[in-house]
Amino acid sequence: MLFRLFVLNIAPALLCFLLLLPSVDQAAAGWECGATQSDCKTVFIVHGGWHAAIVLYAADIPQLEVPEIADFPQARFIEFSWGDKDYFPDPHAGSFAAMKAAFWSSGSVLHLVGFTEDVARFYPGAEIVQLHFANPAYDELLDYLSQTFARPEPGMRASPSAGLYPNSRFYPATRRFALWKTCNTWVAEALASGEFPIAPSFVITAGQLSEQISKVKSQALLFEQSS
Repeated sequence: MLFRLFVLNIAPALLCFLLLLPSVDQAAAGWECGATQSDCKTVFIVHGGWHAAIVLYAADIPQLEVPEIADFPQARFIEFSWGDKDYFPDPHAGSFAAMKAAFWSSGSVLHLVGFTEDVARFYPGAEIVQLHFANPAYDELLDYLSQTFARPEPGMRASPSAGLYPNSRFYPATRRFALWKTCNTWVAEALASGEFPIAPSFVITAGQLSEQISKVKSQALLFEQSS
């Protein structure tokens, strides 16, 4: 009975979502950097199971936009990921902490990691998707990341605390984590802010995120081949 009610409520919304998806040429025009453009910005989406992150070239992140990168002066790449403020820093805290994060989260944090190795080498075994954004779309995505930091004042660096790894930091963040609004949803929202045709409301797991991204990339490839 519960399954029947779930299907009856979700199916109409899913149908509307499919009907309202932008056409491939509109999607490409909005976010994707053309093959002849020389000023593309690379965005890596990385996930290794349940957790997803966004990785950008440090040189493509203006310090005026994200003052926190001053904490990573030697980094070639910066990873951004988001999660519950209690569970994310201590993922072995136990089942009660996980339940609290899913249903009664009291806030969130951003986790930044700076590194110099190639992305594939730094994340062995992870699924890595490389996207090329046009400058205006990339700027919107970067603005979304910047707006996620909970800063004491605009333009000021958020207060860091020790991260999960030697060259990483946690920062207080905006928005509230939940079972239906996970790190994967946050990554999808960041992509959508840069005009990438993805539906964050339908992204909870890393698998759902990967499926939507793969579908857009496949459609864009078919469009290019038919042009």
